[in-house]
Amino acid sequence: MLDIKYFRENIDEIRRKLATKKFDVDFDAIIACDAKRRAIVAEFEASRSAQNAANKEMAAMKKGTPEFMAKVAEMKAISAATKELEKKVGEIEEEWRRLYLTVPNVPDDSVPIGKTEADNQVVYTWGDPAELVSAHAVPHWDIPWFDKAVDFKRGVKVTGAGFPFYVGDMARLLRGLINFCLEVAHEAGYEEVMPPIVVNPASATATGQLPDKEGQMYHADVDDFYLIPTAEVPVTNFFREEILEEKDLPIRRCAYTPCFRREAGSWGAGVRGLNRLHQFDKVELVKWTLPSQSLEELETLRKDSERILQRLGLPYRVLRICSGDIGFPHSKQYDLEVFAGGQKRWLEVSSCSSFTDFQARRAGIRYRPANGGKAEVCHTLNGSALGLPRVLAAILENNLQADGTVRVPEPLRKWYGKEFISF
Repeated sequence: MLDIKYFRENIDEIRRKLATKKFDVDFDAIIACDAKRRAIVAEFEASRSAQNAANKEMAAMKKGTPEFMAKVAEMKAISAATKELEKKVGEIEEEWRRLYLTVPNVPDDSVPIGKTEADNQVVYTWGDPAELVSAHAVPHWDIPWFDKAVDFKRGVKVTGAGFPFYVGDMARLLRGLINFCLEVAHEAGYEEVMPPIVVNPASATATGQLPDKEGQMYHADVDDFYLIPTAEVPVTNFFREEILEEKDLPIRRCAYTPCFRREAGSWGAGVRGLNRLHQFDKVELVKWTLPSQSLEELETLRKDSERILQRLGLPYRVLRICSGDIGFPHSKQYDLEVFAGGQKRWLEVSSCSSFTDFQARRAGIRYRPANGGKAEVCHTLNGSALGLPRVLAAILENNLQADGTVRVPEPLRKWYGKEFISF
């Protein structure tokens, strides 16, 4: 969430900037609730102060005297009023927090103004598809043996659409891809963790999935747990309600997890095959940084994700996402899109984002300055390295051979064990 002091003092600037994002905010309701909240809190504190003063006066009086008994009656009235005000404070705090959690993060000044993905800016490209894509490329779902390697039909039988089985060598190739991504992350200084794949509402709220994306997450009603849409959620919450040391920042962590998204409302040719699944594998990179370092760390984070695509020999481009297309908690966002030669289209495989202090403030993650003083809110960042089904789709399409086999990228062969895959 935004710093409330910043919100109160810069409301016109915040209105202007958030008007460029795709989220509706009832500023008038939030401002009115905040004013009511401040008034009730002030009244409660005054009543509590009067209660404390009455207590001190009673302590100095002789018990049983008329004056003492009068003060007892006065004390009971003040105590009842204070208790009632305390209840009102709790109610208004809950109402204010519910409203304030609907306020998105403010886009950084370097974010291009735009309304849709058509306004995103291509800032970098790598690899020439004419050189790196096989002349025999077809959409991966049209490879003759694809249905044997990735069994959607039985996935539907066992679970539902978007939950495929990876079979035999395809399962081994995917596992090799996971290991490779983690290895590259380790080389870049990220410490690996294996997090839970379900989280409680507090964790989902801290990273901004709630209340914004509640309808896109799978929810276990009995236990009130959410299946994670990304490892960003549990990993970021690792330090929730903790104080870090400035000397330890930035902290870098990576994690492999399966991820779960309902993807409600998704349809069309762009969701065929591996392009969009309800369960998919992803390696995530997460950083906690000093505020002064976060934009620089975002550029480094982006390069860490790009390095994987380069070593796999997959052509890609980097988009700077416009204000109307960045996410709810995001301040600045880059997307990496790989070129899938069979489909002749770009597929998003990574989002690298800065959240400034938005997530950390919700999560209560602070750092203690090296020179002492009050603990301050740190900044958080995360990026995919990478979303693996679409990377796998690009590998299959771009490396398809005339005989129907697929050449496995060299970095994956030490895990896969062979140069070609076929069924």
